[in-house]
Amino acid sequence: MFAYDLRLALQSLKRHRGLSALMVLAVALGIAVCTVTFTVYHAMATNPIEWKSAQLYHVTIDGWDPEEAYEEKKPDMPPKLLTYRDAMAMQAAGIAKRSAVMYKSGVVLDSGKQGTKPFRAILRLTGGDFFTMFDVPFEYGTSWPAAADQGPEPVVVLSHEANQKAFGGENSVGRTVRLGDNEYRVVGIMKPWAPSPKFYDLNNAAFDDVEDAYLPLRWGQILELPVYGNTNCWKPEEFKSYQDFLNSECVWLQMWVELPTAQDRDRYQAYLDNYARSQKAAGRLPRPLNNRLFDVAQWLDFNEVVQKDNRVLIGIALLFLGVCLVNVVGLLLAKFLNGAPLTGLRRALGASRKDIVRQHLTEVVIIGLSGGLLGLVLAIAGLAGIRSIYFDDVSAYARLTSIDPTVVLVTLALSLLAGIGAGLYPSWRIGRTAPSVYLKTQ
Repeated sequence: MFAYDLRLALQSLKRHRGLSALMVLAVALGIAVCTVTFTVYHAMATNPIEWKSAQLYHVTIDGWDPEEAYEEKKPDMPPKLLTYRDAMAMQAAGIAKRSAVMYKSGVVLDSGKQGTKPFRAILRLTGGDFFTMFDVPFEYGTSWPAAADQGPEPVVVLSHEANQKAFGGENSVGRTVRLGDNEYRVVGIMKPWAPSPKFYDLNNAAFDDVEDAYLPLRWGQILELPVYGNTNCWKPEEFKSYQDFLNSECVWLQMWVELPTAQDRDRYQAYLDNYARSQKAAGRLPRPLNNRLFDVAQWLDFNEVVQKDNRVLIGIALLFLGVCLVNVVGLLLAKFLNGAPLTGLRRALGASRKDIVRQHLTEVVIIGLSGGLLGLVLAIAGLAGIRSIYFDDVSAYARLTSIDPTVVLVTLALSLLAGIGAGLYPSWRIGRTAPSVYLKTQ
C-alpha cells in the first residue's frame, strides 16, 4: 500500500513541478534559518565536560568593595576572580582532591628548529592538576609532576597546534623550546583539544582558542609575566614592585577544584567560610560572608554564555518557519483542491477517506523531507560562508558554525514535522470532500 501511495504522490508532484518546487523551497528556507540559528545556539549551550561537570567547581570569595557591588546587575554575587594571596592560601590547604590556580599570559616561542619561525604564543600559567582535572588528552608525553610546580621546574606542555608550528607535528617530548628569554623542556604534547565553550576560562572570552603552551604557575611570579585578561582592583593601591601587586586586593586569578562527592563539596565550602572568617579577623574581606562554589553548568549560566538574545533568535527563526509553513498550507490546499476531480473518481471507484488522506500525507512527507534536505544544504552553505568571511578554519569561533550530527537529526525531524503539520489540514479537507460534487462537473 505504501508503494502505491508513494507512486501516486510522485506522479502528483511531477504534474505540478513548479508548484511542488515552490513548496519545497518554502520549507527549505524556513528549515535553513532554523538550522543556522540552532547550530550556533547548540554550540554555545553545550556543556563541554558534562560527564564531570558536577565534580568541578569554580571558587569565589567575596572580598570586594563594601560600598559597591562587583557587578551592578548582580549585586549579591562575589567577584569572579581571586587575589593572589587568597588563591595561594587555598591551594596550599590541600582540601580538594585536585586544584588548579591559573591565568593567561603570552611570550614569543622559538623552537630553534631549522625552517620554523618564532611566533607569539599564548600561555596558561597553572598547575599540573589542570590536565587531569579537565581530562586533557595527550598525543605524546604527559603533564609535569607535582614536584615541578614547587620548583618550579623549566617544563612546558604544548598544544597540538603549537607543536605543529614549532616542530612540524613530530614527537617533541624531551626537546627544548625558548619562551621569551628562558628555555623549557617539553614534557607533553596535547591532542587536538578545543572545549567549546572554553568553560575553564570565561575571564577572557567563552569561545577563545586554547593556549599554545602551559607552564607551572610560579614561573609567572618569577618572570613577572603580564596578565592577559581582567585585573580588577576596588581601592587605590601603590605598586612599586611586582610583589606589591601580588600582595594587593586586586583580583585576577581563577581557581578550580575537583570535589568528587557532595560531602567533599560541603567540606570545602566550610573551609572557604572559615578561611574568610579568619581573614575578616585580620582586617580583610569587609563584605558579608558570601563565598560560593559553582560547578561547570552553574558557571556557564552565571557568566551568561548563552545570552537572552540567542534564545530570542531561536524564537524568531521558528516564527519564520511558521510563516513559511502557512504559505505551504495555502499552496497545498490549492493544489489538492485543483486535483479534487481525480480524487473524486478514486472515491467513486472504492477508495476510502482514510486512503485519500494517507495518499496526500505521503505527498506532504516527500515535500517536507525534500525541503529539509535542501534546507540542510542551504544551511551548510550559509554557515560555510559566515566561517570564510569572519573566521579561519581552526578558530574556536569557527566551531560555532560547524554542524554536528545532533543538528542534522534535529533538522530532518523538524522538516518532517513541518511537512506533516502543513499538510494535515489540506489532506483532511480533501479527504472530507464529497466526490459527487466534482464528478458532476466532469
